Amino acid sequence: MRILVISLHILLVACTDRQGHFASAPQGYFANSPQGYFAGAKVTRVTSGGSVFDIRLRGNLAEAIRINPQYAPRLGPLRTRAAQAMAAVSGCRIKAVLGDQALMIGVLDCPSKGG
Repeated sequence: MRILVISLHILLVACTDRQGHFASAPQGYFANSPQGYFAGAKVTRVTSGGSVFDIRLRGNLAEAIRINPQYAPRLGPLRTRAAQAMAAVSGCRIKAVLGDQALMIGVLDCPSKGG
């Protein structure tokens, strides 16, 4: 009886390990994936005010993905930190930042880039 219970437990664990829509994706694949427009863009990791962002630039836009866990982050302070990180990487002034606590898009104002 004990062998049967152990065998069933092993079978159940093996069947429930990685099920669902993303079962074939590599571990951690979706954790920090850029949006379609920024795919292939060089990533720069920046810390700003205790938040850690991966910044990608393309044209007159910047993408900031917050990668560190924070308890109940408010968008106001995060927007300011993301803008500072985007400005540090791009060297441009940031006109606007839109998004949520995890992913923000900034509009760059770069005279040298025609922004």
